[in-house]
Amino acid sequence: MGEIADTSRRGDAAFQEELSSALTDQTLHLILLPTEQCNFRCTYCYEDFAIGRMERETVEALKLLLNRRFADLQRLDIAWFGGEPLLAQAIVEEISAHVMTSVADRPEFQYQGDMTTNGYLLDVPTAEKLAGLGVTIYQISLDGPESVHDTTRVRSNGGASFQRIWQNLLAIRDSRLPVRILLRIHLTPENLPSMPEFLRQVRDTFLGDSRFSVSLKPVERMGGPNDETLEVLSKQARAEAVGQLEAVVRAGVPASRTPSGPDVCYAARPNSLVIRANGRIAKCTVALSDPSNDIGRLASDGTIHIDDARLTPWLRGWANGDWTAVGCPYVGMPRSASPLLQISAGPRRQART
Repeated sequence: MGEIADTSRRGDAAFQEELSSALTDQTLHLILLPTEQCNFRCTYCYEDFAIGRMERETVEALKLLLNRRFADLQRLDIAWFGGEPLLAQAIVEEISAHVMTSVADRPEFQYQGDMTTNGYLLDVPTAEKLAGLGVTIYQISLDGPESVHDTTRVRSNGGASFQRIWQNLLAIRDSRLPVRILLRIHLTPENLPSMPEFLRQVRDTFLGDSRFSVSLKPVERMGGPNDETLEVLSKQARAEAVGQLEAVVRAGVPASRTPSGPDVCYAARPNSLVIRANGRIAKCTVALSDPSNDIGRLASDGTIHIDDARLTPWLRGWANGDWTAVGCPYVGMPRSASPLLQISAGPRRQART
C-alpha cells in the first residue's frame, strides 16, 4: 500500500467516490487461498503454512456463494493468493472455469482474475491456460540479482529459485499472451548495493514490453519467525532508496509503468473478502494469524457467517473520513470479539461481504 494522503489534501469528493465504490452491491472482490502451503521458504515470510489445500466442500461452497451473487453483480474480481496458489492449480482452474461459464451470456459483465505467485511454476503453458480462464494479471517478487535473490527466496527443499523464475518471465515476454505482470522488487540493506545495476537489467529486459511494470517494496517485519534477526531499512533510508531507485527504473519508461500503491486498502472495503483454504473468512492477507482478522466462515451451502464486532473495525475509516484508516485499517485497529452471526444470502446483505 502507498502512503495515505490526509482528507484535507485529497478532498471530500474523492473520499465519497471511494466510499461509493467500496459499498456498492454490484462489485465483489474475493481473495482466494486455494492452498496455504508453499514451495518456497522466504526468509522474511510471515505465514506459518499450518493450513493445507482447500477441501472439496469449500470449493463447492465457493461456487454456491458465486451463484448466489451473480445475478446482482456487474463486476467480479478474484485474486489468487497463498501459500503458492499454483500448487493448487486445479482449484484455480475449476473456480475460474465456473465463473467463465456462469457469465458467458453476459457480455457486459466485468470479470478479472489476478494472482500473487512466486513465479516458479508460471511457465507459458500454465499462463496460457489461465489466461483462457480470465486470470491475466500477476504479481511476482524478485529480491535482486541471482546471487542475492537465492539467499532469501529459498525453495522449501533449500534449492535456488532465481533462474527458473527469470526464464519463465523471459518466455512470457517472448510470447503474445494477453497478460500483465507487476515485478515487485524487494529492498533490504543487504541487496541495496546491487539494486541499481539489477534494476537497469530489469528495465532493459522487460520494461520495453508494455505488459510489464515494476514496484519497489522495502521488506518489513511482518510477524514472521525471523523477525528478530531480519534487517530492514530505516524509514529515512527507505525513502531515500526508493526515490533514487525509482529514477533508475523510470529512465526512458512511461510513468504508468512504475505504479504506486492504491490509496484504499482492499481490507477496508466492505465488498472485499479473503477466503482461506479452510473456509475461514478474513479481511487482510498479511495478518493471517491475528484473531481479529478471523471474521467468519463460509458455510457448505454458500452462505457466510460473519462476526460483526470483528468486521466493524476494518471498516471504521469510512465513518469519519479517515484516509489513514482506509489506507491500512489494520494499523491502530481496536480489537473486539462476539459470537458468530449468520448473514443471509440476500443480495443487499451479501454485498457487505
